[in-house]
Amino acid sequence: MHNKTRIMVEGTIVAALAYMLSFIPSNIGSSLTISLGMVPMTIFALRRGVRPALLSSFIWGILHFTGNLQFLSVLQVLIEYPVAFTFAGFAGLYAPKVQQALLDHNQKEAAKNIILGSLAGTGARFFWHFIAGVVFWGSYALWGMNPWIFSFVMNGAGGLATGIVTSVIAIGVLKKVPQLFLPRDAVTLGMKTR
Repeated sequence: MHNKTRIMVEGTIVAALAYMLSFIPSNIGSSLTISLGMVPMTIFALRRGVRPALLSSFIWGILHFTGNLQFLSVLQVLIEYPVAFTFAGFAGLYAPKVQQALLDHNQKEAAKNIILGSLAGTGARFFWHFIAGVVFWGSYALWGMNPWIFSFVMNGAGGLATGIVTSVIAIGVLKKVPQLFLPRDAVTLGMKTR
């Protein structure tokens, strides 16, 4: 199988897995949710880089159109699904650093960059949920709270919790299966080998 095709198939499978994980109840209270799909998406992003991760994350967002979405308006749906989920792929910005650290046998540096990548992808995604929370969900803010504060607290807490859970699980994967972050074709991704 051609390498680009393999990466696209891998990304599509990861997008489907991320979507399926959204059916596992992970709500804390009425508005705080931990997005378990960020775990496989972040691992894929750190394995394959930002471009494949953006495409895979976009597919993940589009899969929500099969029935698992909250609809207020067309613009709200576009921001919270295709746009926000696509931005989760920015975790892939840290792929070269994670892979180079692994090639250098430096697990501590790899773990640091996995945490940074997890937080970058989660932060980029939840930024768009924050914007949608202010613009579209602000009138539903509990206790008559200011929409900016309410969206920041709810999306910030959900994003932080998701980033922490993603980081912890991804570091666990690093310790058990580090080669998952280092595909055989890493040299073609611009990585040097020893």
